[in-house]
Amino acid sequence: MSETLQGIVERITYHNPSSHYAVARLMPAPLSGSGRRQARTQPGAVTIVGYFPVLAVGESLRILGEWVVHPEYGRQFKVQAHELLAPTTAEGIERYLASGAVRGVGPVTARRIVQAFGVDALTVVESSPERLTQIEGIGSVRAEAITRAMAEHRDTRDIMIFLQSHGVTPGFAGRIYRHYGRRTVSVVRENPYRLADEVNGIGFRTADRLAANLGVEPTSVYRVRAGLRYVLSEASAEGHVYLPRDALVEQTCSTLGIDNLHVDSTLAAMADDAGVVIEETAHNPWPTGDDPTPAAVYLGHLYEAERGVADSLTTLLAECSGLDDPETIRGEIQRLTGAEGQHLGPEQADAVELAFTSGVAVITGGPGTGKTTCVNCLLKLFEGAGLRAVLAAPTGRAAKRLAEATGREARTIHRLLEYAYSPDTLTLHFGRDADDPLDAQAVIVDEVSMVDLPLFDHLLQALRPGTRLVLVGDADQLPPVGPGNALRDIIRSGTVPVATLTHIFRQARESLIVVNAHRVNRGEMPLLNARDGDFFFVERDAPEAILEELITLCSERLPARFGLDPMSDIQVITPMRRTLIGVDHLNQELQRVLNCRQAGHPELTQGGTTYRLQDKVMQIRNDYEKGVFNGDIGQIVVVDLDSGELTVSFPDATGPREIRYDRADLEELVLAYAISVHKSQGSEYPAVVMPVSTQHYVMLQRNLLYTGITRARRLVTLVGTRKALGIAVRNSRVDQRFSRLAGRLAAPRR
Repeated sequence: MSETLQGIVERITYHNPSSHYAVARLMPAPLSGSGRRQARTQPGAVTIVGYFPVLAVGESLRILGEWVVHPEYGRQFKVQAHELLAPTTAEGIERYLASGAVRGVGPVTARRIVQAFGVDALTVVESSPERLTQIEGIGSVRAEAITRAMAEHRDTRDIMIFLQSHGVTPGFAGRIYRHYGRRTVSVVRENPYRLADEVNGIGFRTADRLAANLGVEPTSVYRVRAGLRYVLSEASAEGHVYLPRDALVEQTCSTLGIDNLHVDSTLAAMADDAGVVIEETAHNPWPTGDDPTPAAVYLGHLYEAERGVADSLTTLLAECSGLDDPETIRGEIQRLTGAEGQHLGPEQADAVELAFTSGVAVITGGPGTGKTTCVNCLLKLFEGAGLRAVLAAPTGRAAKRLAEATGREARTIHRLLEYAYSPDTLTLHFGRDADDPLDAQAVIVDEVSMVDLPLFDHLLQALRPGTRLVLVGDADQLPPVGPGNALRDIIRSGTVPVATLTHIFRQARESLIVVNAHRVNRGEMPLLNARDGDFFFVERDAPEAILEELITLCSERLPARFGLDPMSDIQVITPMRRTLIGVDHLNQELQRVLNCRQAGHPELTQGGTTYRLQDKVMQIRNDYEKGVFNGDIGQIVVVDLDSGELTVSFPDATGPREIRYDRADLEELVLAYAISVHKSQGSEYPAVVMPVSTQHYVMLQRNLLYTGITRARRLVTLVGTRKALGIAVRNSRVDQRFSRLAGRLAAPRR
């Protein structure tokens, strides 16, 4: 139950200026006002922890929260909300002025001011600088400086009180104030929806609650414009590049709770807005009739990205057509493979020839079909022709796998494009672009099914004219987490040469992982009756039984039988976040068993998640400043209780990288003992354990099962029911994404 404390800040033990997380000592005082449940305390100061954008020794606070017991630091009062109160006693005023909160006033000056003016000291400092000159050591210049500093501190305090009084949490209030400074109140009152676009971490929902508290009308044009952009942003998070106009209007009306008259008129007025593009049927870029949408509404950057990808690919295809004589290339392929004792199958030889002689080419195929062999052969051909080739992949893990498979350097696309923070512009940007392109004549991108449209556009912009581009991936994998489905759209367009590998090589055919992956992809039940091998099915019916078996497999059976490390070798992959056998609950249970609380081992708790030393964790959003991206998995190597910070080690193609997280950043980290199928894309694990249950009925899809199986290198274990497995195998439904890339590629150039 929440309780209330009131008192004076005696000491600030720790305060993070970035996250505003603080640990302080508060001397309780009788609670003013009525109707509140006052916390019972022991005599003396108490430890309080929470988020305080403005905090100074000597300040009076009224705080709402609850008592908690920290495993190392004992009893603390965890603050949920707080209110700053002006100090009213001479002692409190002196401590406040001496705390350093007001620049130019130290302990000696604070004592002299309070001795001279008593409880009126704050009023004098704020509004009567000429009276300060009565004090020894304070001249007129210093007196004016002290009053200005007091005004600045008061402004900061008043802004924080304003934001928090309108429902903004202390952490978000600090972010808003850091962004706008003394303009905060005027900006927020004029248009609180600016926050959603301009302040990191402040989304539409937070801005909308603030606007409602400020009395903004539900049909305000600011609200409707922000709502339209929010719905488009949510659609892009679900993979769509645009939304049909009618769908956008309907979803926005539902989100805002208003009628379509206001939404229609606002959307029409946004046609000239640089942030939104409306493409009418008259401008439909292709006449094939496969896009019945009357009008497509894009976020501006996605519209530019889609057009940019289409234009860049078309240009590369035109610049590099008919580059080499096929007979000469086939002879060179035979010479290279013969010299190294390799043998390319007919499909592979055709794929290598196609990729080498085309400006842009796609090599696609399932596991065991020899995509990596094709890449190795292409690298030798490019080198033999004097062409500098570079390798790239969407994630650090995928780049590491590519480097291991080829023996060459491979980088993430972001690293290849030198994405970094610029101290000159104070922004993050790609260092390689059309003005400073990559120093390469050939670029090979692996796991391209994971590459979303904006990143693909940035890559294409950084290619020199005439660069050969080879896109390698499995078109049957899940689409990217971000907007678009570039690989599938490119194949569907029929304009880019595509080599599809279907032959499973003998060595791969000995693996039930490979065999069953292809069976699932064809809509056939996997083989489940093998006693030995690398693919197992453990039949369990109830979710509780599936959960128990999953935990036993990860902690006991698989490590004992196969010598696997539960932390580094085994990955649980599950279709959903919720439910008993979803990501969230599985992570709690697996952490409890695999990395339980131990005396003397530090841990941090934030937002309901406890982070412990050696925990497996995952980054869940792109953080370009840190250089870690959505889906990257690492391990906690440092827990610093004094600063409230974690250090996570992430694998990379060039070696482990250690990244520090303060408390404000912990919302970007989740436990990763269990992850969703989508988050597993581009990664490969020694062993995969996957629940297959009708509890996940809506997510029982063929491509989800196929993707999960193909993440395993040595061992797959499915746990669940044959009924659920059969549903997944038969369900070939693929979520359609709104995109016009295929049509733009197929459209005749004018």
